Amino acid sequence: MSGRHNNKLPTNLPQLQNLIKRDPQSYTEEFLQQYRHYQSNVQILKLQPDKPSKELGELVMFLSQVAHCYQQQMSSFPQELIEILLNHHTVLDSDLRMTLCKALILLRNKDLISPTGLLELFFELLRCHDKLLRKTLYTHIVSDIKNLNAKHKNNKVNTSLQNFMYTMLRDSNAVAGKISLDVMVELYMRNIWNDAKTVNVITTACFSKITKILVAAMKFFLGKDEDDKKGSDSESEDEGPTARDIIMRYSTGKKSSKSKKKLEKAMKVLKKHKKKKRAEVFNFSAIHLIHDPQDFAEKLFKQLESSKERFEVKMMMMELISRLVGIHELFLFNFYPFIQRFLQPHQREVTKVLLCAAQASHQLVPPEVIEPVIMTIANNFVTDRNSGEAMTVGINAIRELAARCPLAMTEDLLHDLAQYRMHKDKNVMMSSRGLIQLFRNLNPKMLQKKDRGKPTESSAEAKIQDYGELEAKDYIPGAEVLGLDEENHEAEGDEEEWESVSDDDEGDDDDGEWVDVHHSSDEEQGEMAAKLENMPADERKAKAATVSMSRLLTQEDFKKIRVAQMAKEVSSAPGKGQKRKNVDSDEEERGELLKLRDIERLHKKPKADKESRLATAMAGRTERKEFVKKKTKLNPYASTTNKEKKKKKNFMMMRHSQGVRTKNKRSFREKQLALKDALLKKKKLLK
Repeated sequence: MSGRHNNKLPTNLPQLQNLIKRDPQSYTEEFLQQYRHYQSNVQILKLQPDKPSKELGELVMFLSQVAHCYQQQMSSFPQELIEILLNHHTVLDSDLRMTLCKALILLRNKDLISPTGLLELFFELLRCHDKLLRKTLYTHIVSDIKNLNAKHKNNKVNTSLQNFMYTMLRDSNAVAGKISLDVMVELYMRNIWNDAKTVNVITTACFSKITKILVAAMKFFLGKDEDDKKGSDSESEDEGPTARDIIMRYSTGKKSSKSKKKLEKAMKVLKKHKKKKRAEVFNFSAIHLIHDPQDFAEKLFKQLESSKERFEVKMMMMELISRLVGIHELFLFNFYPFIQRFLQPHQREVTKVLLCAAQASHQLVPPEVIEPVIMTIANNFVTDRNSGEAMTVGINAIRELAARCPLAMTEDLLHDLAQYRMHKDKNVMMSSRGLIQLFRNLNPKMLQKKDRGKPTESSAEAKIQDYGELEAKDYIPGAEVLGLDEENHEAEGDEEEWESVSDDDEGDDDDGEWVDVHHSSDEEQGEMAAKLENMPADERKAKAATVSMSRLLTQEDFKKIRVAQMAKEVSSAPGKGQKRKNVDSDEEERGELLKLRDIERLHKKPKADKESRLATAMAGRTERKEFVKKKTKLNPYASTTNKEKKKKKNFMMMRHSQGVRTKNKRSFREKQLALKDALLKKKKLLK
């Protein structure tokens, strides 16, 4: 009976909560009593909303825990809490306000309240000056929207919330607008709101007058998606020619040093094509989802021209504009003269400015617009009065500009820059050779004869199209290799030979089995390669057109075509027997996005100064003991000895003391007299 006396249900809310969850019907009266108690406390709160009320907070949490057991009686409970927060959230006690928000989150998790109204309330509460509350609301908003779209996209809720966030981004409260933007970015990164509407709502934040919102929006478009990058690296590369296909092609016939060199070159070409094939990783693909990139870039550039933000923010605007222009191939001709003003070696973050200039160039921009930018870089950077690093950065930037808009490069400037291939600075030399290698692939005729390298079939076919010109081919280049393959099969027959190997032939105890001894096609591939090298260009095109129109090509056919096309970059051009070596290029394939290391690439590290060498040396001594052995006292509070005190005294105080006195040196005459006296004294003693 003593247990029943301890059962104080009206005051012990945790115990009552536990009992109600087990048997709701038996404790209805106790629940209604607490509910009436809650209503009376709410009336008191409305009279004095700024007064703390711990009792009301406990009742609210209790009712939210058991609300699912009495849904009929608690139908108006969530709306009452929402109205309290809407009307009094600015003056409510911080603890009580947090308790009410947690109660609403609990009701939402039990699906007793609709998500739209609650999330809109939470966005309103972001205006409160309560950091812990804002963090709690941010976490719930992201997780709730994620759960809503877990099984399928809830377009109705998403649309209403996105429209509400569009207004929140324009809110005068900086904190509320910034957190709203953070929510949208987080949902986009989690692939929950990864649609075009979300991206275009975020674009409006790029024109915000609040610097924090402006910077956060531009960081979103300038960021990287690491997950996509990892995914692209992990993709299989089984498609296309493999190293075995290249070895099979160049290992036929007589083994010689020439064939070995051809094989090594072909493997380098294969490695370069593998890099081309790798998918480009974009900034969450957000820039591609903008509805009107031309209008967005023009407004952003207008804002940049009149902006009074600090230089780092302006630099971010320039980067975003350059990416928009480069990726969407926009026309923003006023951007290039604007960026020319910053192309000076002493300019802060000049490598990023050069990156913007290169990123904003593409083949649709008229050459006369890009040419002044290239000349400005050449005049300001590529001069002997500048350091080797400045010259290297300038040549690298010119190379990237010419790669995207080759018509902007003049022959005179190219010849001048090619002369730096023998510069004493290795970085300048390698950058110049990289520029030469670029035009060997684009248009070798623009180079001087000594810089063109060994002509190959690929370089013989290279040609820069005029502005606005597009070469459309009605055949698949390289398909002639399939025609030769078919001719060889018709001549020799396409039959497979099988041999039976039994225990009588081999002398084993096992039963006979069939072994596939399909003959190798090494000799056929060698003959085919020779035929292709000796075939005229017109006959190649005719045969390729015939094959392209007569049949459907399979993946194996395209694989053979790619092997043949890569062989053109190794094989010498017909009638050309030069032995001039090609400069090996380690350039990666240029994608839509340019990397800063393409501009800052140094082939040789600059010599470290004294400060950096000293810092490196000191960093290596962190785990080493000190060279001088310290004598530790048994008692740290003991006084020092007289000998130790002498070491700390001034020299002038100790010069006449016995410990510091030194023996004076005698002159030669004094030594003579002393020796004479000593000899006389010794003589007297002997007598």
